[in-house]
Amino acid sequence: MQQAAMTMAEETADDWWEVEALYDLCFAPGRSALSSYRLRDGVPPIAPLCITARDEHGILAGAVRNWPVCVDGKLAVLLGPIAVHPTRQGEGVAAMLMRQCLAVAAEHGWERVMLVGDGPYYGRFGFEKLNGVEMPPPTNPDRVLGLALCEGAWDGVAGLVTQATDCK
Repeated sequence: MQQAAMTMAEETADDWWEVEALYDLCFAPGRSALSSYRLRDGVPPIAPLCITARDEHGILAGAVRNWPVCVDGKLAVLLGPIAVHPTRQGEGVAAMLMRQCLAVAAEHGWERVMLVGDGPYYGRFGFEKLNGVEMPPPTNPDRVLGLALCEGAWDGVAGLVTQATDCK
């Protein structure tokens, strides 16, 4: 896999439609009907964790967005969606976005990150299955993964994932 030269930057208002078009291209129609979107409804994303990757010509190669959620009264980052343009897949763009996102989350004091995804893929970034953490149905519990950005951040944290507004 050849590592692409990319510029990472916080998503701006001017990027919004272009990122939406990338998500439409990369994900199935009806993506906004997924349970993770119910957790995002009416909640602003975490701006520093919404990152674009552009090539040397300024063309959008990939993007990631993140939202806060509440689990057991504790805030967590719900990572995703993350997408890479089909013509740029296999170049390490997703890995660059993931590493940048996790580094920025740690810099901003976030303690825990979760996502719904493929364990073997996300395991290389340190994500593990979260036992006892339940996404709204119909999410497969084996695909609910988490990463502690500080020691013990997920210890004893269990229950239903709800909107960040539920954390007091």
